[in-house]
Amino acid sequence: MTASQSWDDTVDLLVLGTGAAGLSAAVTGAAKGLKTLVLEKTEYLGGTTAYSAGTCWVPGHRHQRALGMTGERELASLYLDGVVGDKAPREIREAYLEHGPEMIDWYDSLGVRFWHSATVVDYHPEVEGAGVGRALEPETFDGRVLSSEDFRRVRPPVPEFALFGGTLMVRRAEVNRLLELFRWSPRAAGLALSLGFRWFFDRLRHPRGTRLAMGNALVANLFHTLTQHDGHVWFSSTARELIVEDGGVVGAVVQSGGRERRIRVTRGVILAGGGFAASPAWRERHLPTPTPQFTRAAEGATGDTIALGMAAGGALGPDHGDNGFWFPSSIGRRGDGSLVVFPHIWDRAKPGIVAVTASGRRFVDESVSYHRFVRAMYRTQSSDEAVPAWLIIDARSLHEYGLGMIRPHTPTAFLQKYVRDGYIHRASTVDELARRIGVDPAGLADTIQRNNRFAETGVDEDFGKGTSPFGHQYGDPRHAPNVNLGPIRTAPFYALPLVPTPLGTALGLCIDAHARVLDAEGEPIAGLYAAGNDADSPMAAEYPGAGGQVGAGMTFGYLAALDAAAAVVTGPAIEAQVNA
Repeated sequence: MTASQSWDDTVDLLVLGTGAAGLSAAVTGAAKGLKTLVLEKTEYLGGTTAYSAGTCWVPGHRHQRALGMTGERELASLYLDGVVGDKAPREIREAYLEHGPEMIDWYDSLGVRFWHSATVVDYHPEVEGAGVGRALEPETFDGRVLSSEDFRRVRPPVPEFALFGGTLMVRRAEVNRLLELFRWSPRAAGLALSLGFRWFFDRLRHPRGTRLAMGNALVANLFHTLTQHDGHVWFSSTARELIVEDGGVVGAVVQSGGRERRIRVTRGVILAGGGFAASPAWRERHLPTPTPQFTRAAEGATGDTIALGMAAGGALGPDHGDNGFWFPSSIGRRGDGSLVVFPHIWDRAKPGIVAVTASGRRFVDESVSYHRFVRAMYRTQSSDEAVPAWLIIDARSLHEYGLGMIRPHTPTAFLQKYVRDGYIHRASTVDELARRIGVDPAGLADTIQRNNRFAETGVDEDFGKGTSPFGHQYGDPRHAPNVNLGPIRTAPFYALPLVPTPLGTALGLCIDAHARVLDAEGEPIAGLYAAGNDADSPMAAEYPGAGGQVGAGMTFGYLAALDAAAAVVTGPAIEAQVNA
């Protein structure tokens, strides 16, 4: 584009993507007085963040300080040195640690607030500097403060992680309390009635409950705050090209509303499209083999915005090995035939469950984090088929704890549907089960025998399950002598296949500590920023704790907007129009 060509519109800040990173950047820019426009390629707000717990991992946040906890920054730095090491530039993660707490304070002042997840353990508790309580949970948000149209724009949650077909959202702590209904708890009954009444009256006017929780609450609150500061979102809109002059990004060619527009940008473009987990082609190029065929990421995370940054001169980060952040997931179908990618986050830690390979042998402490579990699958794959891995469980534990799409205390008549659909496999003996799923019968029999012996002694001699405080938080506190170990004895026996699925990707555009995109020489490109999974992860492909992706995305979105607010992007085309 030349100086003689006209612009269709002018904004200060153009943000691509409405996940946590993009909305963090947009809200910060708008609150700093910048004319801010956000492009969302789908019809829904929130990207993968809307599906997630919305948790932020921010060591040294305001709640820890209020408790008198000091030295969290230094301890977290030591922890990340141990977990990440030299796999990613240290100065980037130090910027995260330095500015994360101020980002949380900034949003608190704007009304976007978090509760303290005081008992949540970091994912590598054995590493020096690991901590407890660095995670933050978004406060629930009342969707009724949004207009009906804006409320419908908030991406609905994964139905299997909500109640009544995905129309009633509940917090994780509330799920645990509601399960007490099976033990006739008055406290659980009171919560159920409270949630039920609100949901019933909501459904008279809305397509789903308006009490939003987790990632839905975070993106809805950020969106509401953005509109309060005159920020705008264009849905079903994409940037087809970034306009570069004299080495700086000065605008974008945008497809929106059935027409092409040329948008002049005076302060910067922030790429926050969510990475590439939803692109089969990008997964084939950059993720390990066997290539994941499914993802829990939002459909818009296809790497398009990373490609825009590369076309504008941005450098793609170094290969991080597996380049992903991982869930082990089971794959099923809903009643309407739609696909379910169900992440196994907590259930693997319950007693009476083992994970095995094709040899019938265990390969990991089943209670480790989802990311570490999949890492173990890929690590084992070279010597023993671990993709898929199989969760083995008996009838008693399945009834008590559920598994994947199968909820606790599911009646036998309803359980038959999952067996008939092939979601879970059932047999009357362990030997029959092994043969049915193609696992070595002798290996599986030996594994079950060892597991049952460990359950009696409370000591897992193979992988130490039940010794980590991380695993303890998701076990059964009523179960002794080990909250994570239980016998597998009660027929029938069940097997559920798990496959690796990227919840997000770690490979992205190189950035500096201000979230400015760097070129191949390591120099910042004027007017171009990246945050979230569009930026190369400050943790490489390591996952330090719950909320590491959202925390980093929001922090660098915030930093990008602050830097853009202090900068003016200039080039011949802009200067010509300004001077005119």
